[in-house]
Amino acid sequence: MKKVAVILSGSGVFDGAEVNETVLTLLHIAKQGASYECFAPDIEQMHTINHLKGEESGDKRNVLEEAARITRGEVRPLTDLDSTEFDALILPGGFGVAKNLCDFAVKGADMTINDEVLKVGKAFVDAKKPAGYMCIAPVLLPHIYGKGVKVTIGNDGEVASAINKMGGEHVNCGVRDIVVDDKHQLVTTPAYMLAENLPDAEEGISKLVEKVLYMAA
Repeated sequence: MKKVAVILSGSGVFDGAEVNETVLTLLHIAKQGASYECFAPDIEQMHTINHLKGEESGDKRNVLEEAARITRGEVRPLTDLDSTEFDALILPGGFGVAKNLCDFAVKGADMTINDEVLKVGKAFVDAKKPAGYMCIAPVLLPHIYGKGVKVTIGNDGEVASAINKMGGEHVNCGVRDIVVDDKHQLVTTPAYMLAENLPDAEEGISKLVEKVLYMAA
C-alpha cells in the first residue's frame, strides 16, 4: 500500500489549512487505496481570524494543535516526518500556507519558508518522490524545486507574477484541472483559489491525488 505524507498549516481557510481541501485530499487518498499520515509544524500561528466576522480575534493558537481539529487528533509534529517512510507528499492550501508555513502573505515574492517545511519538501525532491500542492501552496515550489518548476495557482495575476519572479513558471489552469511537471514529478491544482463550491474543488483534488499516486508507482 502506498503511503502519503500530508502537511497541514492549521485549521481554517483564513489562518490555517483549508478544511474542505484537507478532507477531500484525505478522502481521495483513501479511495485510491493508499494510506496517509498528517503532519504540521509545532509553531504559533501568525494570527487567528474569526471566520464568522473575517477579522483578527487576538487569540494565540498553535498550528499543530489546530491541525489536530481536522484530523481527529491524528497528526504529528513536522519534525517527525521521515521522507523514507513515504511514497509521496501532498500539501492542501489555505492561507495558513502563506502565513504559517512561509511569509508570502506579508512579503510576497521576497518570502522565506519555514526551515522544516523547506527541509521536508527538498527531501522528497532529492528522493525523486512525487508531490502534489494545491491552492496557494505552489508559492512554496520555486524555493523547494528551484528555477523553472512548472506550477499553477489558477489564474490570479498577482500571485502568478510573484511565482514567476521567484523563478517558477506559472501556467494558467481551470479549477477542475491539474498542471503536471513531469520533470519534477509534481502536480498542482487551483482548488479554492478558484473553486466556487465543493464539486469544483473535489474534481481537481481527485485528479491531483490520482496523478501523484500514479507517479509513485
